[in-house]
Amino acid sequence: MALRIITGVIGIIIAAVVIQLGGVTFSAFAIFLALVAWHEFSSAFNRAGFDTAYFLGAITLVLILCCAWLGNIEELLAVLTLGSLAIFLLTVILSMRPTETCISVAGLSYIGLPFSHLIMLRFMADDPHPVQSLLNFATFVRENTGAADALQSLTSLNMDDGCALIWILFTCTWASDSFAYFIGSAIGSHRLAPSISPNKTVEGVLGSLVGTILTAVVVGSFLFGFAITQMALAGFLMAIAATLGDLVESVLKRFTGVKDSGFLFPGHGGVLDRFDSFIYTAPVFYYFILVSKII
Repeated sequence: MALRIITGVIGIIIAAVVIQLGGVTFSAFAIFLALVAWHEFSSAFNRAGFDTAYFLGAITLVLILCCAWLGNIEELLAVLTLGSLAIFLLTVILSMRPTETCISVAGLSYIGLPFSHLIMLRFMADDPHPVQSLLNFATFVRENTGAADALQSLTSLNMDDGCALIWILFTCTWASDSFAYFIGSAIGSHRLAPSISPNKTVEGVLGSLVGTILTAVVVGSFLFGFAITQMALAGFLMAIAATLGDLVESVLKRFTGVKDSGFLFPGHGGVLDRFDSFIYTAPVFYYFILVSKII
């Protein structure tokens, strides 16, 4: 437990720095995580007796995420299409089994597209976005105490819209996983999908729903000033998406016979273990933003 806590704290600090810096740092870190996830995916299926188009898949994955970083959606689709067709050609060139090429293309989509949406969400808008609650608090204290100099930096604190959206995504996804774990461990008695994930309970999912909605409202509305109804709906959708993402990864691990996808995060497992929920929440939140026209 101590190792999990230490890893979690370090991970949150690194995530905060990367999110705030944005730009090359955020994109490069997302590409690194996606490549590690691809390695974990390939290693898991290798263990189950299936080879993957490892190097061709990795090259295609990097190109897909670079297109997302540059905002070139048509080029992204072109890379995904040509990369997938090239992988299927390996059945002719290298006599690769069709099952293995299908697994490779599935892995490319499973990892590449969600991480692309994560990058696109971070660069979705660069308009300055005030951290509303901090501004209100700083203004109140400054006006009532005269501490103008000490609070001047707070009243000018801004981040762009993309950064604010990423913070909402990350806090809500973390909240979903945390509430599901703690509520499920405390009072969970009705198994949600015992053949897939024996420890996941209906009570945990309900706790995740409530906790994620509250987190979305607190962070999205009180901190960043978005509409409460929109944030509540976003929290609901992300809680459902996070649960589905966790179940999908559980199915993959059961099929390949692995307990943890990797060991990048001591006490937590690999990238797929830590980002299984994000694989579903990132696209869901991205398209929710587009449809709801929050920004």
